[in-house]
Amino acid sequence: MQLPYGLKLFLKDNGFDAIHTDDMPNMERTSDTEIINISELEDKIIITKDKDFLDSYLIFNKPKKLVLITSGNIKNKDFFSLFKNNFKTIIELLSKHSLIELSNSEITGK
Repeated sequence: MQLPYGLKLFLKDNGFDAIHTDDMPNMERTSDTEIINISELEDKIIITKDKDFLDSYLIFNKPKKLVLITSGNIKNKDFFSLFKNNFKTIIELLSKHSLIELSNSEITGK
C-alpha cells in the first residue's frame, strides 16, 4: 500500500501477474497477514517498504519471496527510476534468493 499503483502496471506490462492492495476488498486496510496468505496461496512475491514483512520472513519464513525497498521516502518518479534501473537484477536475484533488498545505493540477495 505504500508503493505506487503504477508499480503493478509496470509489472503487468512486463509479463507478471501483479496485484496491489488497492485491488483488494479492504484496500489499504488489508492486513499484513492477509497479504502474506494471498502471496502464499497464489505463489506471489511481496514487494514492499514495510519492514514488518521482513520480520515475518525472518521469524516464520513467510512470505516465500520478498523484495524489500529500503530507499526511504522518495518521489514516485525517483522510485520508478530506481526500480526500473534494477529490474533485471531483481529478476536475476529472485531466481537464486528469496530475499532481495533494494536501497538507493545497492541491491542484495539473501
